[in-house]
Amino acid sequence: MELSFDLDDARFQAQIRQLATRDVRQAATWALNDTATEVQQHIQNRMNVVFDRPTRYTQRAFGVLRGARPSRLEVEIGERASVERRYFLKVQEHGGSRPQKAVERRIALASDDYVRTAIPTDAARIDGYGNWSSGERNQVMSQLQVGRDVGYTSNETEASRKRKARRGKARYFIPKHGLAPGVYRRNAPDDIPIRILTLTDTAPIYQPRLGFHAEAAREFWARLPAHLSRTLGRMVEKRSRG
Repeated sequence: MELSFDLDDARFQAQIRQLATRDVRQAATWALNDTATEVQQHIQNRMNVVFDRPTRYTQRAFGVLRGARPSRLEVEIGERASVERRYFLKVQEHGGSRPQKAVERRIALASDDYVRTAIPTDAARIDGYGNWSSGERNQVMSQLQVGRDVGYTSNETEASRKRKARRGKARYFIPKHGLAPGVYRRNAPDDIPIRILTLTDTAPIYQPRLGFHAEAAREFWARLPAHLSRTLGRMVEKRSRG
């Protein structure tokens, strides 16, 4: 997901023939790069408006992928390589359903029913960004015996299960019957189980929210003229002194 912006070089140069070609192209390079940096910052700020507590990773997802040069009056703004392969921003941009997460695929192995999506409930432990906490997620994966291959170092053994039971540690399980589909937490042996994850057989559907393409294009063309005026003035002043 990226956008490219170029400059009508012939028209631009015709309007300011009093400057040498190399000066014009250098001024345009400065203007394009400065505008691209501002657009990148605008998209980052917009994420704080359209998303609930975005992580730093999400906020830094977009960057200036390729800057302008005098020989190439074009800049590219888009997802950084570390983010581009992942789905989450594309779904927020275009809407639709998201792919199944690795954690959901592993949880499905512990269920007798088909599981497409796992949704944290209000009882789930949440981190500072509003996501399911990694600590509780690790405990669930370990106790369900599905932790291997998704970043969790060990599944729970019978001995460790007994130790946790003696210490009154929370237990996580998927009920076979009698309760709504989900992953449950029981804080003590006699406690009523609390559902922390709702398990469903359907994919969540997202509405377009980010608006990267529309926002980036609008901001770029709105900001570029001021930068061109500034950099051309800078170049004229530089030449008049020389």
